[in-house]
Amino acid sequence: QVQLVESGGGLVQAGGSLRLSCAASGRTFSSYAMGWFRQAPGNEREFVAAISWSGGDTSYADSVKGRFTISRGDAKIPVYLQMNSLKPEDTAVYYCAAGPRIRWNDSGYGYWGQGTQVTVSS
Repeated sequence: QVQLVESGGGLVQAGGSLRLSCAASGRTFSSYAMGWFRQAPGNEREFVAAISWSGGDTSYADSVKGRFTISRGDAKIPVYLQMNSLKPEDTAVYYCAAGPRIRWNDSGYGYWGQGTQVTVSS
C-alpha cells in the first residue's frame, strides 16, 4: 500500500518554528516532485511549496516566501518543510503530496498524506 505520512505538526507560539516531515512507504518517490499544501477551517486547500524530483527547482506561495523552506530527503522521508517565523495565519492542516512535476494546483498531485495539524498561537 502506497502511503505518505506527515509528522512534526503541533502547537507553537507566533515567531516559533516547526519542521514537517513526510514519510513514504509502498513505493519510492525519488522521481516525483513533492509538494506541501495546507487547509485552514472554512478555506480551500492552498499551495504552500513544491520541489522538483532533483531538488533543483522550488516554488513557494508568496505568503510563505522567506519563512518556509522545502527540501528533499531520502527514500524514506522524501520531503521536509522547515517553517520559521510562524504566524497565526499559518494555522492549518498541512498535507504533503507527490506528482510528476511542480504544480500549484492540487489536481496535479496523485498521492496525498492524511495531514498534520499546525496551530500557531498569538
